[in-house]
Amino acid sequence: MAKTSKRYKAAKEQIDRSKVYTVEEAVDLAKKASSAKFDETVEVSFNLNVDPRHADQQIRGAMVLPNGTGKSQTVAVVAEGDKAKEAEEAGADYVGSDELIQKIQGGWFDFDVLIATPNMMGKLGRLGRILGPKGLMPNPKTGTVTMDLANAVNEVKKGKITYRVDKAGNINVLIGKVSFENDKLVENFNAIYDVIKKARPSKVKGTYMKNLVLSTTMGPGIHVEIK
Repeated sequence: MAKTSKRYKAAKEQIDRSKVYTVEEAVDLAKKASSAKFDETVEVSFNLNVDPRHADQQIRGAMVLPNGTGKSQTVAVVAEGDKAKEAEEAGADYVGSDELIQKIQGGWFDFDVLIATPNMMGKLGRLGRILGPKGLMPNPKTGTVTMDLANAVNEVKKGKITYRVDKAGNINVLIGKVSFENDKLVENFNAIYDVIKKARPSKVKGTYMKNLVLSTTMGPGIHVEIK
């Protein structure tokens, strides 16, 4: 713990907390301040002036980052027959129907993303209390309830991310790894930034993005300018 605190303190001293950096500066600074022995994840946190209690302000969706995430995602697919075969051929890690649903109901969660065909949602819907809190319930808005399983699996494997505003108006997403080249992290940042910007609800007046912070797994937050 002492070593971690010392490392964190050293990283924090490189960052001016009163300053707002350009995304290029923030990425460069985050990488320089990273001193963990593993390849840290780079994340972006948006604080938005929205009220998620209203349906039209529940910002959520999915996208494939231009340069991927650097993270390998384990995909489970709930499907039957030809669709199950399609998922297997596309590279899904786990494929099944009733038996897979029972396995999940029993507490098995060795996957990052769960995809299902629409006809399986009646059975899978009963696991809402288990999957919902973990953010694993398939949803058409994120492309995880679909008949095009090949495309859905491929997108996840290429670096698809999902985003969803929480009760406090925050959206946290990963944009890559510290080992990425600076310009690739900047490109990923700009891609998600544009998507969140375009998702601004029509009823939101005044400031939409209140705060924007970039950080690494073990590093302090760096304030990024809102364009």
